[in-house]
Formats: sequence, C-alpha cells, structure tokens
Amino acid sequence: TSNRMTRQQILTLISMASVNFSSMICYSILGPFFPDEAVKKGASQTVIGLIFGCYAVCNLIGSLILGKYIVQIGAKFMLVTGLFVSSGCTILFGLLNRVPAGPAFISLCFVVRSVDAVGFAAAMTSSFAMTAKIFPNNVATVLGSLEIFTGLGLILGPPVGGWFYQSFGYEVPFMLLGCFLLIMVPFNIYVLPKIDADPSKDSFIRLLTKVKIVLICYVIFTLSAGLGFLDATLSLYAINTFGLSTGYVGLIMLGLSLPYCLASPLIGYFTDKYPATRSWFMVTGGAATALGFCLLGPVPFLHIPSQLWLLIIMLGVIGFSLGMTAIPTFPEIITCAYEQGYEEGLSTLGMVSGLFGAVWSLGMFYGPVVGGLITQHLSFEWAAAVQGGLAFFAVSISLFSMYCIHSKSRSQTKCAFCSVVLIIVFVYIT
Repeated sequence: TSNRMTRQQILTLISMASVNFSSMICYSILGPFFPDEAVKKGASQTVIGLIFGCYAVCNLIGSLILGKYIVQIGAKFMLVTGLFVSSGCTILFGLLNRVPAGPAFISLCFVVRSVDAVGFAAAMTSSFAMTAKIFPNNVATVLGSLEIFTGLGLILGPPVGGWFYQSFGYEVPFMLLGCFLLIMVPFNIYVLPKIDADPSKDSFIRLLTKVKIVLICYVIFTLSAGLGFLDATLSLYAINTFGLSTGYVGLIMLGLSLPYCLASPLIGYFTDKYPATRSWFMVTGGAATALGFCLLGPVPFLHIPSQLWLLIIMLGVIGFSLGMTAIPTFPEIITCAYEQGYEEGLSTLGMVSGLFGAVWSLGMFYGPVVGGLITQHLSFEWAAAVQGGLAFFAVSISLFSMYCIHSKSRSQTKCAFCSVVLIIVFVYIT
C-alpha cells in the first residue's frame, strides 16, 4: 500500500543511515583530545577555534555551490565522492602528529580540515536532498529517524576516539574511523538509486526574500554556533576545571548526544503529523537551549559554583532542546520554498539542503572562533552565556514574528523588517 515503504526506499534509508553515522563519528572524534594535542604542538585556544572554524567556512562555501549544481553533478555521484574525500582526509589527519610543532602543524591542520569540509558538504547536501526527494510526505519523520544514527555517531565518536587515543595514541582513532568511512563508499555505490532531474533557474537569493526563511536560518545558526563552541572548548574546560581524563570527557559528551538521539524521531513524527506545531517546537527548544547554556558554566553573575553534575544535566537539556529546534527547520524551509513558487524537484531540494548546510556551517564557524576568543580573554562561563544569549534572542524574534503572522499585512512588513535588522544588530554586537 501507499503507507508501506518500497524495497528501494528501505535500501535508501539504510544507506542514508550509514552515511550519517559514519560521517558524524569521524567528525566528532576530535573533541575529547585534539584541543589538548594541538596545545602541545604550539596552538593557542584562538588558533584551535580557527581550525574548527575553517572547517565550517569551507563547508559553507561547498554547501552553497554543490546545492546549486546538485542536478548537474548528480546526487549519487556527489554523495559517494564526498564520502571518499572525507575518508582520505580523516586518515591524513591522523598522520599530523608526525609534523613538527608550530606553523607547519597548524598550516596542515587548516589544509586537511578544509578539504575534509568540502567532502562532508558534498555528502550531507546530497543526503538531505535525496532523502526529501524519496520521502516527500514524511520528511521530518525520516530525518528524525536518521538523526538516531547521527546521534549514535556523535555519541560513539568522543568516547571511542578518547579511548583509542588513551590506549594507542593519536594516529589509531583516525586510521580506524577513516577506513570505516571508506568502506561506506562501495556500499553506497551499490545501494543508492540514480535520480534524474532537470536543473532549475531559481536561486538562493530569491529563497532568502521570504522573511520566515531568514528567521529560520537564524535559528539554525544559533544551534550550530552552540555546538561548534562546545566542540572547541568543552574538553579543555572539563580537563582544567574537574581534572578529567580525555576518556571521561568523551563520556561527558554523551550527555549532549544521547538526548538528541532519543528526541529526534519522536519530534520528527509529531511535526509531520501536526505541521502547525513546528514553530512552537522551535520556540520551546530555543528557550531550553538558552537556559542550558546559561547554567552550563554557570554564568558568573548568578554566583553558582561550577559542578560536574550540573554540567552534565545542562548538556542533556541542550541535546534534547537541539532536537526540538533543529528537526522542524528543514521541512519548514521546504514548505516556504514551495510557497514561493519553487518547483517540486531535486533542484529545489538541493538548494534548500545547501542553504541549510551553509547556515549551519556559518554557526559552526562563529561558535568555535568567537567562543574561543571569549574563553581565552574572559572565561568559558562568559562564552557559554553569549551562546545562551544568541538562543534567547532567537526565541524573542520567533515569538515576535509569530505575533506578526496574526496581525494585518501592513504590520507584517514592518515586523519582518524589524526582525531582520534586530538579528543583524544583535550578531554584530555579540
């Protein structure tokens, strides 16, 4: 029946799950031990933030370009090539400990991470677009289900990477996981269908003329900025404040990934069944994210001492709220694009996927770089408070825009203009 998945859909779901899992486990292994290793090689906290941040910049550029030309390149070819490039870069990154400390090590970190980012952008952009194309009526449900495997990759990456690093040294985690990612290449060549489509004349610029899409993009930005900040700073903070080993730091990061992994499929199913709830999920999740970051340190003006148990609980709150906020955003942008008159096809889905990846990458650049600067010159507590402020502002803007939807059309234009101006001003001041 129409409610049952075909064999091709099942195989595609398995393929996408393998892509999400293998890509995210390779991405997340850096957190527990790389910042400490980079410090030994002469990198400052700011430089470490820039190494994490350059990945995001190249991912941003790659997502926009590849999303625009996904039809011409081919979605399947783009995904498989992206996996191959990422696997090679993961293995190469494991050899950087043999490079002399100082500028040589730092420069090669930037080069390998940048190329890896383009490969990751290719894999994720095509993965999102193909998922939305093959499951057009259940986008949030399928994405939420796939986020289980994204969450598993994020869950297993830090502890597995930390344990292998402690037991076998710097090289082994990258070699093993890079080879695991490489195995996914022939598997996806065999399983994935070839999708033919005609290129569209629409552009990203027209997509961003709808103010609701701009506001959703800002919400995505705040989420990825928070995650990028934690990637670059949490491990050093936990080691220096609580005296933990890299293995235990990896276990702490489970507090972030596990709630996200559990919440995503439920939220995806619910928002597909009741699309009107997407905005409220984004608002509620944003508020919980703001609270989580403010109490993560906690923020100094609250005069609450840093406690390991409080850190773990707040990571859980952030992980759960991330699922509440992130899962509804992608299908909501697709809905807005169709309302703008975009064609229902792979070309539009590729642009939406590219836009999502680009905005996510922008946050992943902002989070480590600005978070690293604030951590270096002030403290981790103040840097976490800034991330909480970004999330709180997203909630305020979302509520403001939701109020405008129910007002007269003349007021909606003014509210839309004010919302965009406030976002720009707030990000600039921060």
